Amino acid sequence: MNRTLLQIKLSYDSMGKSEKKVADWLFENSDALLPLSITELAERSNSSEATIVRFAKRLGFSGYQELKISFAQESESKMINSNITKDDSCFEVFEKISNDIYCSLELTKKTLNENNLKSAADAIISANNVFIFGLGNSSSVAIDAAHKFMRAGCNATSYCDNHMQAIAASHLNKGDVAIGISHSGSSKDIVDALKISAENGATTICITNYGKSPIIKHSQIVLNTRSNETEYTILGLNSRIAALAIIDTIYTYIICQDGDETISAIKKAEKSLQNKKY
Repeated sequence: MNRTLLQIKLSYDSMGKSEKKVADWLFENSDALLPLSITELAERSNSSEATIVRFAKRLGFSGYQELKISFAQESESKMINSNITKDDSCFEVFEKISNDIYCSLELTKKTLNENNLKSAADAIISANNVFIFGLGNSSSVAIDAAHKFMRAGCNATSYCDNHMQAIAASHLNKGDVAIGISHSGSSKDIVDALKISAENGATTICITNYGKSPIIKHSQIVLNTRSNETEYTILGLNSRIAALAIIDTIYTYIICQDGDETISAIKKAEKSLQNKKY
């Protein structure tokens, strides 16, 4: 028994009825924890998201994510990629990562809802303002999305600070779009920003890994990525590439739909950058 499971066993008698359900599930299924979002674990253990957070904090963790990290560190699973070993050359690592990215894109293509993708693109085209929220690994995706949409003539801004996300969301209205990017779908700040946006009448879109998670509850349009990596690691490295592919798709669709107007906006942006290059 790993140290985290032992800690759960020692704390078991002091737990409430709902927390014991989480503990019992982990005793039987600890190897299946890593790919689960907090929503999925709540369903499987017949508990609630609040119970799982309380359970994690009882064990001394800051929350569910830290609990998962503890299990990952103590299990046979690797934090980065189970196919890569220390004996691989740098180029062999590149080859394996390239193969994983290819698989991630193929899985995402099969998972992504076609109607949702078009609805998201149409909402962005007609939006007065487009605010994109991302933190940590997802912040680069948010910045890239704002960059591309702005080039296409959209009034797009990325926010990668949790305080600024809440402030920006509070100023959105009907006719605006809020996009939340979170691989786990459990980033509290991103979920809160979408919730505030929805309460103010904005159309909310999320880009997140396939499965049930808190972010879906406050997203009118869900765009799913999918990757095999989440079966053995808590990190979503390849899913970031899939998220970028979704952004590129919407950007290209906007150019095709808006035609001359968008092309003109892109040319105008390129002209403004001419003196930035040799």
